[in-house]
Amino acid sequence: MKEKLHTIPVNEAFEEDSECPLCSMYKALEDKAVDFTMGPSYMEDDVREATSRLGFCHKHLNQMYDYQNRLGLALILKSRMDKLIKEAEKHTGKIAVSSFFRKKEEGDAMLSGLYKLTGSCYICDRINATFERYVDTLFYLYQHEEEFRRKFDGCKGFCTEHYILLHREAPRRLGAGLIKEFTGMLDTLYIENMKRVRDDLEWLINKFDYRYANEPWKNAKDALPRAMQKTVHL
Repeated sequence: MKEKLHTIPVNEAFEEDSECPLCSMYKALEDKAVDFTMGPSYMEDDVREATSRLGFCHKHLNQMYDYQNRLGLALILKSRMDKLIKEAEKHTGKIAVSSFFRKKEEGDAMLSGLYKLTGSCYICDRINATFERYVDTLFYLYQHEEEFRRKFDGCKGFCTEHYILLHREAPRRLGAGLIKEFTGMLDTLYIENMKRVRDDLEWLINKFDYRYANEPWKNAKDALPRAMQKTVHL
């Protein structure tokens, strides 16, 4: 069945020691997308056309820079800039004329082609297409496999963004008989694990106080990055 195509990465994510299995899935897809974009594929015409048209978000552009393929990134960005320049040149001289009297809507319409080339990201698009199928698979496994339900119940909860995502998607993906069970389990996992990390963070704060200098660290040493993940999808 189509739903079973992505069961392995979904199961593996729930087997990891992670503060959010969905973040683990997303990160794996993100790494693959950056590898693909900065690998030999950037020389392919269809890929270059897509990256020139869609561009990149700030986060993924920085990851591409960190990839250390300077020539590849330079070629990708040159094509992107050529695309932006060509679109901007269509309006050269038109915007400035009587611009004081020109309505904002008219100016926006003139730059509509340039607007369409911004606000998108080639890597985000690659990730999201597969990530949505992972979410489909998660609900499929929850409905059909008792073992996965145990894995779900035994995880360390979710980041806030993915907690909201699962809550929003549950009524569309699950039968009426499972929605209450799923959302109840989801709520418990989110709240209890947020409190766990919050308490670790509180102990980290205490360790900055000289009165706690000789106290054990408990689980507080990595509390800050775990709190960051709980509050913001990383």
